[in-house]
Amino acid sequence: MAGIYKAYDVRGIYGRDLTEDTARRIGRAFRVVLDDADLAHGGERVVVSRDMRPSSLPLAEALIAGLTASGLDVVDIGLATTPTNYFAIGHLGAAGGIQVTASHNPAEYNGLKFSKHEARPVSGDHGIPLIEATVDSGDFPEAGRAGRVTSADVYGAYQRHVLSFLHRPAGARRLRVVVDAANGMAVVDRPIFDALGVDLVPLYFELDGTFPNHEANPLKLENLRDLQARVRETGADLGVACDGDFDRAAFVDETGEPVGSDLVTALIAGELLAADPGKHVLYDLRSSRAVPEYVREKGGIPVRERVGHSFMKATLRRVDGLFGGELAGHYYFRDNYFADCAILAVVEVLDLLWRTGRTLSQVVAPLRRYAKSPETNFEVEDKAGKMKELEAAFGDGRIDWLDGITVEYDDWWFNVRPSNTEPLLRLVCEARTEAMLTARMAELVARIGAPVRH
Repeated sequence: MAGIYKAYDVRGIYGRDLTEDTARRIGRAFRVVLDDADLAHGGERVVVSRDMRPSSLPLAEALIAGLTASGLDVVDIGLATTPTNYFAIGHLGAAGGIQVTASHNPAEYNGLKFSKHEARPVSGDHGIPLIEATVDSGDFPEAGRAGRVTSADVYGAYQRHVLSFLHRPAGARRLRVVVDAANGMAVVDRPIFDALGVDLVPLYFELDGTFPNHEANPLKLENLRDLQARVRETGADLGVACDGDFDRAAFVDETGEPVGSDLVTALIAGELLAADPGKHVLYDLRSSRAVPEYVREKGGIPVRERVGHSFMKATLRRVDGLFGGELAGHYYFRDNYFADCAILAVVEVLDLLWRTGRTLSQVVAPLRRYAKSPETNFEVEDKAGKMKELEAAFGDGRIDWLDGITVEYDDWWFNVRPSNTEPLLRLVCEARTEAMLTARMAELVARIGAPVRH
C-alpha cells in the first residue's frame, strides 16, 4: 500500500496499489479524522459517491462496508462529480464525505478524496497521515453499532444551486459553447449545461472510464486539440475542457487559443467583486502578476497562497474570502462552502460575456500583460539541494519560501517548487517581454537541467 497516501488524497493503480480490501480498511479508519465539530455538525453521516471508472463501484462498495463497520451511517449519492459530493456534504449537513475517483489519472488508477463537514478538506498531520497510520496499525475505532446505508438524490438541489449563479440578461444573444467532457463526469452535468441558455456542442459526452479519446487532463495542451478544432469548426464563442471528476476546467477562447486558468481566476474575481466589493480573492503563487493587479483594480484584496486545495480552502475560510483560483483550473467559491466547482466557473465566464457583450479574447486581452511560461517539469533527485543552488545564484532578488522558492525582480520572476509525489521540480517563469522570458528560461534551464518531455 506504500505510496497511495498523497498530500491531499489517496491515489494508486487499482488491483495493485489500491484494492477493495484497502478501501474497506480506509473506510474503517476514516472516523479518526472526524473531530467533535464534524460529528456535532453532521451526526455520524458520511456522503459517498463515485466516478465512472470500472473499478469505482467495487471500491465504493468496499469503502461503504468499512465505514459502516466503524459505526458511521452512509448516504450513498451514487454516480456524481466531486463538486456534487462537496455540495451534498453541506446540503445534507453531513459530518464528512468521500468521493471515489482518480480525477485526471489514466484508467488503471483510482483513488479517494476526503472531506469533513461543510466540505472542509482532510489534510495535514491530523488528516491523511492519520488514516494511513490507522490502516497500517489495524487499531480501528471501536463501533458501538453498525452504521446504516441510505441513498439520496441531491442532483436537483445541486442544479438549482449552480443555476442560482446564472445572470443571463433578457434578450441576451445565445452563446455557442463547446464542452469536452473527455468521457468523464462532466457528462452527468448535461442537464445543467442544457439549462444555461446556450447552444451546447458536446464533445465526448459518453461516460467511459477507459478514456478512449484522450486523457481527462485539461492541463496538457495535447488534450485540448480536439476542443480547439471543434471551437473553430463551429464558430463557437468558447470551449471548456473538463477533467475526470469535473472539479477542474480549462477554457479556450473563440479563436481556439487557450486561456490560462490564472487569467480566468482574475476575470471571475472581477465579476464577483462587482457585486461584493472589498473582499479577499485568493490566487496561487504560480499565477501571473496580472492577477493581483487586476483584483486590486476591481476593488478586491488579493491574497497569495501556496498550491493545493487544502491551503486554498482553509485560507479562504479564514479571511472570509469571496473567491479563489489555481493555475491547475480549480475555482473556489465562498457561496459554495468555500469549495471548488468547475461548472460554477463556466457560469461566471458566461455571465461576464453576456454582461459585457464582448468576446472571450477581448475580455482576456487586458490581462495579457506579461510573457509567461507554462509549468515545466524537471527530474531532480536532490530537490532541496537544487533549490538552495537557485537561492545562491539569484541572491540579489526578493526571495520567499512559501511553496518552493520564489525569486522576484522588478521585470521578471520565477517559482520552483517540488512535487509531493515524484522526483520532480516544477518551474514557472514570467517576464515583461517574450524576449526577456526566453532569455531567463534559458538561464534557468541551464541551472536546473533538461525539462521532462511528455
